[in-house]
Amino acid sequence: MALVKFDAVLATLGDSFNADAFAGALVCKCRLIANFGVGFNHIDIRAAAGKNITVTNTPGAVTDATADIAMTLILMAARRAGEGERLARSGQWQGWHPTQMLGTHIGGKMLGIIGMGRIGQAIARRAHFGFGMDIVFYNRSFIKDCGIPGARQLESISALMAQSDFISVNVPGSPENHHLIDAKVLSAAKPGQILVNTARGDVIDEAALIDALQAGKLAGVGLDVFENEPFIPDALRALDQVVLLPHLGTNALEVRIQMGLMAVDNIRAFFTGETPPNKVN
Repeated sequence: MALVKFDAVLATLGDSFNADAFAGALVCKCRLIANFGVGFNHIDIRAAAGKNITVTNTPGAVTDATADIAMTLILMAARRAGEGERLARSGQWQGWHPTQMLGTHIGGKMLGIIGMGRIGQAIARRAHFGFGMDIVFYNRSFIKDCGIPGARQLESISALMAQSDFISVNVPGSPENHHLIDAKVLSAAKPGQILVNTARGDVIDEAALIDALQAGKLAGVGLDVFENEPFIPDALRALDQVVLLPHLGTNALEVRIQMGLMAVDNIRAFFTGETPPNKVN
């Protein structure tokens, strides 16, 4: 209905503009979908182009906030913070003792980054310069210099999984990346590995992830996104070594304001005859 009634739509992650939505808009008034966010896998950009609809997004605004949440998940999973917070609230805590809830230190450990774009590089900077982590990464295109001393680009995700103590997933949601992290990839995980995902939920095969956790292939997982949001499987919620956040990646007031202003800038540019600064199709 929005495609039929309005000249432009400011869309959010919860607004699905799939191929059927465009096919159903036989007489399409809309000329622009300005996405409120960097990820646009909920918009079929090819179908939009077929209707002569421009799609824009808001890159840059979300980079630091998402990187901060990735580091939050890494630290929470490594130090068992979610588990500890639940214990403190339960009233069952017996007090400090030397071997209580021992986690793992992240300094000097290897962080493997899957997807070395803006967010991946922001996480790498925080991890290396802030916490002394070594960096390896997988990226489909070659990156000559990511700005991190000693960082190495590996030839496959499986090689990254085999070498890394921690994994951070930062690829865009797309049909090509659907279940990029599947059972085969998870089977290559280094023993004791912790994996975090702040990208899109369906980049990871959630059923395979649950199997890997239950089999002890991973020491911990931190998730800010889920395959079928807002549904979170009971099996994930039941596992103490899993940290779950309700898609908080960009949930900072300053970031949301900047995202909104970027979306408005895209709309203003389009309707004044300029090329929108963040055109994606």
